[in-house]
Amino acid sequence: MLITKRTARWHPSGGDSRRRRLLGGLSAVVAILVALSLNAPPSLAGTTPTAGGTVPVTADTTGGWNGRIDWQACPEQPDDPATRCGTLRLPADWARPGGETFPLALARRPATDQANRIGVLVFNPGGPGLSGVDVALTAASQLGPDVLRRFDIVGFDPRGTVRSTPVRCSSALLARQPSLTPANSAEFERLRTFNRQLRDDCRAHSGPLFDNIDSVSVARDTDAIRAALGERQLSFYQWSYGTLIGQSYAELFPDRVRALVMDSVMDHSQGVGEYFRSGAASNEALFGEFVTWCERSPRCALHGRDVPALYDRLMRRADAGTLVDAATGAGLTWFDFGFATVVNFFDATWADLANMLLALERGEVADPSLASPLALNSDEDLTEYALPAFCQDWSLPVDGFDEWKRYLELSRAAAPHLRASPLAVRFAAICLGWTANNPQHRLRVRTSVPLMVLNGRYDPATPYDGALRVVRQLGSRGYLLTYEGSGHASYPRTECTRRQVERYLITRTTPPIGASCPAAPV
Repeated sequence: MLITKRTARWHPSGGDSRRRRLLGGLSAVVAILVALSLNAPPSLAGTTPTAGGTVPVTADTTGGWNGRIDWQACPEQPDDPATRCGTLRLPADWARPGGETFPLALARRPATDQANRIGVLVFNPGGPGLSGVDVALTAASQLGPDVLRRFDIVGFDPRGTVRSTPVRCSSALLARQPSLTPANSAEFERLRTFNRQLRDDCRAHSGPLFDNIDSVSVARDTDAIRAALGERQLSFYQWSYGTLIGQSYAELFPDRVRALVMDSVMDHSQGVGEYFRSGAASNEALFGEFVTWCERSPRCALHGRDVPALYDRLMRRADAGTLVDAATGAGLTWFDFGFATVVNFFDATWADLANMLLALERGEVADPSLASPLALNSDEDLTEYALPAFCQDWSLPVDGFDEWKRYLELSRAAAPHLRASPLAVRFAAICLGWTANNPQHRLRVRTSVPLMVLNGRYDPATPYDGALRVVRQLGSRGYLLTYEGSGHASYPRTECTRRQVERYLITRTTPPIGASCPAAPV
């Protein structure tokens, strides 16, 4: 079924020359990842809406599932005949392969040296909600030249996102989202009721695909892509939330993995308490890195000052209702303030964070402006909303307000300054009342090839202790490379990280036990 209602998609604002090029691509993706923690997911520039303003809201059976990719020229790159875009029609529910189908969008950039081509490298940037098609189209700014020479780069928009029948929800309902940090039992129940209403609304506007957007379903889609391409095995560079797809694929199809890099890896074995504690401790450690930088760098607007004491004063003003974003006149809660802080952790933009804290202290307009966890500004009827995928992958049950409060107290014990991980709190809040299709479990991977895990020691979204747990669960097949710096996604950060990742992808040579790469200068 097609409707003619208007649909919005979130559009965020946004060493050596090779590092700048790769990090330039990374920075755009990081900005989008931050936007994904808001009320609506983004797309990269160049995405085109369905012709005529119509949007599919149910899976379509008319095309059938035939396992063939319909390749065409990419509308975003009409002058690049080698790179092709296509659709592959797949079952909306893999438990019912003969049922309704949907079109999955993908793109393929061929290896520049076909005579020495190794195979296909699947690049998934995660989110949930980021576009793998856009990554493939911009592969030259995301991956090193040796990788581009030896691999066909394939990216796809996971089911329920961007070009692959995106989940859509009422913009008006999203705009009424209650506080993500309820202060009492009544507010907690209001949030849980809202989540149920939003889930029903998104299902009604999105059709049968809505209940099957978990990472296991995406992993099965990935294997259907492999079969359609005629490949025996796949190599992977998976980043952030994409590492969960990579883990699911390796569990389901271990013999079809040639190589797998999991950069900024998700630990999908955590219970609720560890989920809150680990995220909070990781963010607090990052705050410590920022404080250390301020102490030693004259570029810090707070150089020479007691930064932790200043931060605590601002937190107390948030508690008292007197901390205000001068640009909007809106009051900031502790959660709003923490979120605006953590946004700067993704790419270690320490100078911006220092300027923000100084502006808040003085009551001045911050530059750049403060990020908000509830920013939704749409005059469209429907908004593309990818975050339900997280709720289908993560079981985070909270039995009432008292238990919610205990988890926040656990977070505060691990993060006395920041009080919690705003991202962990946000995802837990939006998933209250959900039942996960793919709940947490210890990894059960039985590959015959080594798998590479790469993680920053100070990562705001995927804590380092989670990477250690993932490697332990992989056993003799898991090899960890530690990036000793800050930020999210480590591969493009230094020559060391690039060299190790690219050598592994091409030769499957793993880093030595205990290997690490120094932090890039901030």
